[in-house]
Amino acid sequence: MRLLFITQKVDKEDNILGVYHQWIEELAVKMEKLTVVCLYRGRVELPSNVRVYSLGKERIASRFLYLIKFYFYLWKSCGEYDAVFVHMNPEYILLGGAFWKLFRKKIFLWYNHPLGNWRVWLAAKFCQKVFCTSPFAFAANLEHSQIMPVGIDIKKFRNLEVKKSKNSILYLGRISPIKNIEYLIKAAKILKDRGIDFSLKIVGSPARPEDFTYEKQIRESAMDLGEIISFSSAVPNYEAPEIYNNYEIAVNLTDTGSLDKAMLEAMACENLVLVSNKALQVVLPPKCFFEEKNSSDLADKLEELLKLSQEKKTEWGRNFRQYVINNHDLFKLADRLILEIQSIDSRNQ
Repeated sequence: MRLLFITQKVDKEDNILGVYHQWIEELAVKMEKLTVVCLYRGRVELPSNVRVYSLGKERIASRFLYLIKFYFYLWKSCGEYDAVFVHMNPEYILLGGAFWKLFRKKIFLWYNHPLGNWRVWLAAKFCQKVFCTSPFAFAANLEHSQIMPVGIDIKKFRNLEVKKSKNSILYLGRISPIKNIEYLIKAAKILKDRGIDFSLKIVGSPARPEDFTYEKQIRESAMDLGEIISFSSAVPNYEAPEIYNNYEIAVNLTDTGSLDKAMLEAMACENLVLVSNKALQVVLPPKCFFEEKNSSDLADKLEELLKLSQEKKTEWGRNFRQYVINNHDLFKLADRLILEIQSIDSRNQ
């Protein structure tokens, strides 16, 4: 099988998008040839059957140049792929969909976000299938949508058998308003006022210019917590397992709509998790679920988890990991993607 994979960034060191370097690695094992077109190319370590073409954002900022390169690579590599997989950027399908249809290429879109617009809707019209990971995602309501595994590397994200800091809470992810971190800060203040013994670590960095203002607001609002809270900059995805393994509870405050991979990475490491995303409501015990944007409820649930016996924490952690193995393993995702793409091909030959 030969595939064209289009994505925003291929960079093993990127703290947010570095995980998709792993996707490409795993897909390459199962394919004859994998051609990748990305907007930005960073550190790349991929097999010989993978070729990565960059539109050049790492060198120059020019949308006109990106467009010229995009069409050049489509034409140059046209004979090297049979299907197209576009990851999270439906604009590429709007630009290349007619070209791919002309040359009878199968088109697939991965769009895993709670919000969408006419671009996503129109891009989906070119596609044989649209993939997402949550029934609450925008794409789940589109024609030919397919719910997929998230894709967690369970060999990397696992219990490293190190001693976790007692009563420790972790947030690991991008620093952005969409992540609702302010509610975690408010909950931490409630716990402090109750005299609860705990520590809170926030690991992450802003990704967009507008996020830096939000980060400043978060740090200023956390000053009352003193030594209870600490901040660290974002780390590459491959370093995240070590961080998860140092903490007991991982909190994720992302709204319902997309299934945040950070939750499942923590579960694979056998952390207790506390989430508001309804996609996991039927999976987690009630104590691991809090009402969206409700700091008081979040504080109550954190207190309950902190007071769990060590035996219960261990039992739940093992159960969480098993859920990820059964439902969201990266290797199963790769197999499913290939199966879905080949099934369309076989019906249309």
